[in-house]
Amino acid sequence: MPVYSYKAKKGNEVLTGTLNAQNESDAVGDLRRQGLVVISLNVQRGSASKAAGIKGKNAKAALRARVKTQDMVVFTRQMATMISAGIPLVEALEILAEQASNLGFKAALDDVTANVRSGKDLSQALAAHPRIFPMIYVNMVKAGEASGQLETVLTRLAEYQEASAKLKGEIKSAMTYPIVSLIMVLGIALFLLVFIIPKFEEMFNSLNVELPAITRGLLATSLFLKNYFLYWITGVGICCVLLWRWIKTSRGELVKDHVLLKMPIFGPLFSKVAISRFSRTFATLIQSGVPILGALEIVSQTCGNRVVSNAIMEASESVRQGETLGEPLATSGIFPPMVTRMISIGEKTGALETLLEKISDFYDQQVKATVESLTSLIEPLMIGVMGFLVGGMVMAIFLPIFKMVGALSGKG
Repeated sequence: MPVYSYKAKKGNEVLTGTLNAQNESDAVGDLRRQGLVVISLNVQRGSASKAAGIKGKNAKAALRARVKTQDMVVFTRQMATMISAGIPLVEALEILAEQASNLGFKAALDDVTANVRSGKDLSQALAAHPRIFPMIYVNMVKAGEASGQLETVLTRLAEYQEASAKLKGEIKSAMTYPIVSLIMVLGIALFLLVFIIPKFEEMFNSLNVELPAITRGLLATSLFLKNYFLYWITGVGICCVLLWRWIKTSRGELVKDHVLLKMPIFGPLFSKVAISRFSRTFATLIQSGVPILGALEIVSQTCGNRVVSNAIMEASESVRQGETLGEPLATSGIFPPMVTRMISIGEKTGALETLLEKISDFYDQQVKATVESLTSLIEPLMIGVMGFLVGGMVMAIFLPIFKMVGALSGKG
């Protein structure tokens, strides 16, 4: 008869032990009759062949897998529901793996299931797939396992993922329109300079009038772009590649994030996004039982801005030395006084996670309002830029003609 090791909870108490049963269903039934809610159930013998089920192509697919946020939300919510209903963890993972439509995600879940069945904790099994389950996910699950509140933590995780996806969508909507508009404006200007303006050169030479400075500058630019097209395209491409590679370095990323925070118009938006992400992630981790120092380390790696990340790590060192969190965050100059004061109040009253949630909700609303105002501002701004470029070209073309007409009228 197989021997099963189990982890279960009774009230707020987490229990572990072993029992003999004919199969997994009988083992679950025996534990439920004792008033236990099963967290995990692992067979101690005869599971080696199952645990080695992920091999070859499936293992490679699991390592390369990328999963959409919506799929992760559905998976996390379903996992929480199954665990709260008393379904053993291994059985829940098997069910979710069977219904996964993403082959890479299915392979990863099969691997997680095999590892949990072989005796590993769920958090350890998830940590083997960092591209699917990031650090915040793994650490929250680990805290849920330690506290016996795994289903509650998974529910919070799903809510956190939904909020993060919503915030990311708002940022995309704010950035897509100006980027597309700018590309179109620059594309139209480049087309005119390379293909249209050079055709006016012979006409201007036949006018026998001194060309205005703006016309000479436009012609020189146009002829350079046309005659040295391959050279400057290659140069621009090389510069873009070098800039991209430099931005990927630690120094380059820090400079880039600093510039983003100081940008006119968009800088306040990026700052609000960073603060919202910091507050929500930090609140979720603390609510889930992750220690404050561990939570700060995770938040510093998930806030999405290296300048903010450095400020959080410096605050973490101060907390490690016995200081409060609000003071070092205030001295960093990154976080507004309202945020640091609310954090200080939360530390004193023991309601830090509640106030962090309020901060996050407030800045989510601020991000939404900023996105709406940017959308209304960018459209006339792009029209103005296009009018300036195209109008400047038209003026440069027609000024010599007007000058010639004026000269002929004077002679007449």
